[in-house]
This record gives sequence, structure tokens and C-alpha cells, in this order.
Amino acid sequence: MGASELDPRASPLALFGAELRRLRDKKGVTQEEIATYTHVSKSLVSQIENARRTPQWDFTEQVEQLLGLKGELLRLLPLVIKAGPTWFRQWPRIEAGAHNLRTWQPLVIPGLLQTRAYAHAVLSGQPGISKERVDEATEARMARQVVFERPEPPMYAAVIDEGVLQRPIGGAEVMREQLGRLLELLTHPCITVQIVPVAAVPTIGLLGGFVIAQLSQGPDTVYLDSAADGEVTDRQDKVRTVSLRFDAIRSYARPVNETEAAIREKMVMYEPV
Repeated sequence: MGASELDPRASPLALFGAELRRLRDKKGVTQEEIATYTHVSKSLVSQIENARRTPQWDFTEQVEQLLGLKGELLRLLPLVIKAGPTWFRQWPRIEAGAHNLRTWQPLVIPGLLQTRAYAHAVLSGQPGISKERVDEATEARMARQVVFERPEPPMYAAVIDEGVLQRPIGGAEVMREQLGRLLELLTHPCITVQIVPVAAVPTIGLLGGFVIAQLSQGPDTVYLDSAADGEVTDRQDKVRTVSLRFDAIRSYARPVNETEAAIREKMVMYEPV
């Protein structure tokens, strides 16, 4: 099937390919020009347009720059790139459709706030995972962050345990970059971050991380972390229980206006000696 015959309804990959070709034609840009700009082969561009290869974050970002786009392709990536095990793959769609996201994370920086290097370090820790799978999962995580580039991004409230800032995932350089990224995100009008002091964390917070998504269309849904498979559910009893848990944990957090100072205090740990 040629690109002109590609049915964008067939799959997220087909939708991406059809949109890439449509936007490229609209701007009068050839496949060769895209290949040259993104430092890939013309064959790869053709395969992406024909839904035979999966686009990566860097490629899509460069194409957006070349075509002068404002997220038209980037916002499709969470649906295109495999985002993890089968039970998780519905979550990027839910996340992308949410108008409000609330998360508690006792162990790591929330995925939507992670840098590429930090995400790569976190994902590399999974037993038996291949480099290719780590790279793929990292790109999927980065692609999900385009949710903040929507014309109307969701309100996002993250509550993080103080120990997360002290856990040197990936080493000092990775942590410096990650904490610097958090400081940048504090200026985003839709993002708030609060820190729960280690000494104050309630025992309920030790049960694991979670995300609550409030949707404009559809029921509220939660994603629950666990040592084995996680869980994505819209069961009202579970959503209600997790929402109450979030409110209880958040009551122990420092005020929003103290977050910057708390992060800068921890950054000193990662400065070169």
C-alpha cells in the first residue's frame, strides 16, 4: 500500500504516517529534504510515511522544526510508540485526554517530569531488559510529555517524597540535570510540585506511587504502581480511595512556594567536588 492509499484509521502508526505526508505536502517539502534535515535516509522517511517504521522523538522534533509545526506530530507520538506492557498501553491515551492529573511519587521523579537521561537510568534498572527496549521505552516516556505542549494542557499536581531528590539515579550529572529541569517546570502555569519531608511522610505514602486522571469525557481513572504489573482502572471505589490517599499525603507536603528552595538545597549534593 502506498502512502496515498494509507488509511489513517488503520492504526496510530498509519495516522502518524498520513499526517506526516499531508503536512509535508502542505509545506511543499520533499522526503529528501526531511531526510537531509533529520540526518536519516530517504528510505526511512518513506517507511515512516507508509507505517512500516516507528518514528522516534528526535526525528519528530526535527520535522516539527523544519515544517514550522506546533505539536501536530509530537502529540501523536504517545499513541504511536509502544509505551510499555499491555496493561499500560491504554494509559497514554487516558493521560493525553485528561484535564487534571495528580500524582504521588515516593521513589522516583514522576515520568512526565523526567529528563531523557534520568528516564533512561530508571528504565535500565529493570532486570533482563535489553538496550533496545530501554531506548524504546525512554522515547515513549519523552513522547508522553508533549501533553504539556497542548493549546490547553492539563493541570498537573505532583507530590514527591523528599528522598526522591536525594536518590542519585544515574549519577551526579544526571541528577543535576534532572533537578534543574524540575526548577524550569516550576515556572509552567499548569504545573505544581510539592515536596513531602522525609520525616513527615505518612505510612499511607509508602504503599506506592499513583496517578489520578480526571477526564473531560469518560470516568476518572487511576494508574497504580506495584512491584509486579501495575494497574490502570476506572473503578469508582478505587478512584475514590486513591483520591483520598492523595489528599492525605498532600496535607504533609511543604507549601508550593517552598519547593524551589527545597530543590536547590538538594542540588548542592550533586555539584562537582
